[in-house]
Amino acid sequence: MTDTCTRSTPRTPNVASRSGRAPVFALILVITLLATALVTFVLVRMFENKEAARTPFVRVAEVDELTTDPRPWGANWPHQFDGWKATAGDRFYGGSSAMPESKLDQQPYLRRLYAGYAFSIDYREARGHAYMLYDQGVTERVTKKPQAGACLHCHASTTVLYRKKGLEAMGEPADDAALAAEFNMPAVRRGFEELSRQPYFDVFTELASMPDGDPGSEGPVFPMPPAGGFEGEIAGEKLPADHPDAGNAHPVTCIDCHDPKTMAIRVTRPGFMQGIAALAAGDGAAPHLPSIERWRTGDRTEPYDPNALASRQEMRSFVCGQCHVEYYCANRMTLTFPWGHGLRAEDLERYWDELSFPDGSDFFDYLHGETGTPVFKAQHPEFELWSQGIHARSGVSCSDCHMPYQRVGAMKVSNHDVRSPLAHVNAACQNCHHADASELTERVESIQAKTVAMIDRAGAAMTDMLDAIIAAKASGASDAELAEVYALQRKAMWRVDYISSENSLGFHADQEAMRILAESIDYSRRAQVAALRIQRPGIGKLPPAGADANVQMPRPTSPR
Repeated sequence: MTDTCTRSTPRTPNVASRSGRAPVFALILVITLLATALVTFVLVRMFENKEAARTPFVRVAEVDELTTDPRPWGANWPHQFDGWKATAGDRFYGGSSAMPESKLDQQPYLRRLYAGYAFSIDYREARGHAYMLYDQGVTERVTKKPQAGACLHCHASTTVLYRKKGLEAMGEPADDAALAAEFNMPAVRRGFEELSRQPYFDVFTELASMPDGDPGSEGPVFPMPPAGGFEGEIAGEKLPADHPDAGNAHPVTCIDCHDPKTMAIRVTRPGFMQGIAALAAGDGAAPHLPSIERWRTGDRTEPYDPNALASRQEMRSFVCGQCHVEYYCANRMTLTFPWGHGLRAEDLERYWDELSFPDGSDFFDYLHGETGTPVFKAQHPEFELWSQGIHARSGVSCSDCHMPYQRVGAMKVSNHDVRSPLAHVNAACQNCHHADASELTERVESIQAKTVAMIDRAGAAMTDMLDAIIAAKASGASDAELAEVYALQRKAMWRVDYISSENSLGFHADQEAMRILAESIDYSRRAQVAALRIQRPGIGKLPPAGADANVQMPRPTSPR
């Protein structure tokens, strides 16, 4: 029997198949390595960022209560310092870094409003914090008319000088070690009182000689620019030949808002400390300031102290309200905040009406140059007008809009390039208002345009009033006959000045701004009619004051 053997044919390896898999394996390996590297990089960066967030700064330079120069602070907090330096820019017209163009040329009725006062000589748009001391030193309001040292209360880092003068007056050590040791508000307040009525340039000279905590670098952070800035119609205007040397004097810097030990925000201005304590002790409404409302329900044994009692959110407005306010700062008495009756325009007016100078005479800011009427001058009541608006009632602070938070690496920091919110709508507005940036900008500009139009109308009414008063005086009217007219003039001028001097152009509280301007127009027209009646008695009687407030308007029959 023949065996039949079946042999299987051996398989030939698929060389082509194996050679095709090799690139795939190589590609997978490369992708895996890249993915691993990427994940590792991301994890490392996350760890580093978390560590950076936990340690937001490293002290490479020591700062203390002497350090008014911002440069040592900038070594520790470079992002904030970069923001502060950016306030020296001249880019954003109408906001914090506006060119110093003359308001007197843009709004000629202001010359008549301020007749007899230094603002009729020179009144320009403000620039940023970095130039606030320099700009004050070159304004003709200071160089041509003697001013008081109180003007430096908010235009310079004055606390070291105040503390030194206060310690000396109190008979305590006032050497550099004592000045650097602690803030010492009682000493600062005493020095403030000692210097407030001194001549401006005397106080400036002392300020320039104070230690600034940075002996290695003298003078301001920025070289002095032309008086007219670097851009615009008056660019390159030369500095006055007698412009004072800044020395160690600095504009408002880090130490004016921050504790150098803890970096906590704080109030440093004694004028504000006295003013806010008077507000708390008074009966004026302050629903937007809950710490004051809580203090009022307590035993009131100690004056209200914002540094001890205010919330951090309140402090983010108080540090701005130290300076962006109404106050008296001439030389007949110590700088004064008029908040004893509240924060409305008429509350401040009532405070001034009831106030007397130390010699017992009635308070006034200046005698009007055309009529001789004692009148009030509003400074820049941003804090007061903001207090009447929806943002204040909603818990929105000044810093939320003017110093919005920004991301720098892993850190969230306040933008220290303090300026109009229109410069950064996305950060300042869109966190709360979910609308396009263009729409939000249009809303703001619409409010401001309407306010400017109403200011112009109030200015026109005021000039008509002044013309009528001048004519009445020319016809032989006595001051006794014009007493009622003078009272109306003062009310009218206070109100138009209040809104035209407030730097938001009504936006901080648009309805309140319109109300105040409407009252200004009303008082101007009442004064005008009263003056005309004196010249021509047959013109008719003036409606009694307040009569129009009682007119009952018909209610709308359908929703608007």
